[in-house]
Amino acid sequence: TAKWYDRRDFVFVEFCVEDSKDVHVQFDKSKFEFCVSGKDKYNNEIELFGEIDPKQSKHSRTDRSVQCCLRKAEAGKSWPRLTKEKAKFKWLSVDFNNWKDWEDDSDEDMSSFDNFSEMMNNMGGDDLPDLDGAEYGHDSADSDDE
Repeated sequence: TAKWYDRRDFVFVEFCVEDSKDVHVQFDKSKFEFCVSGKDKYNNEIELFGEIDPKQSKHSRTDRSVQCCLRKAEAGKSWPRLTKEKAKFKWLSVDFNNWKDWEDDSDEDMSSFDNFSEMMNNMGGDDLPDLDGAEYGHDSADSDDE
């Protein structure tokens, strides 16, 4: 499976492939090819909705997935879908956890692949996020246990 989301300058695609060994991603201006070998072999060529800058597009591999950062050739243009073809694919879905309506937002939080890579490297299991001052083990006023 794969998930994707759109930003002002980039399109991000995450292929959920565990234990990938030999990852090959080739970027062209109107498509990209994704090939992974490991326990299973995956090969997919995706015709893109818009054009990208192949030299500025990158990918990174983790134990659980392969993330691709596609640099848009025309920054600031929204992509309503990832693929050129207007069709539903069983293996592709929108990553609503990262989706953002950025057209009205002038401040872009993901301005480069370096920031994306750093974010991915820092996503370890040791650090728990601050949940707006909430502490574990304390009852809140909104508890349904009463």
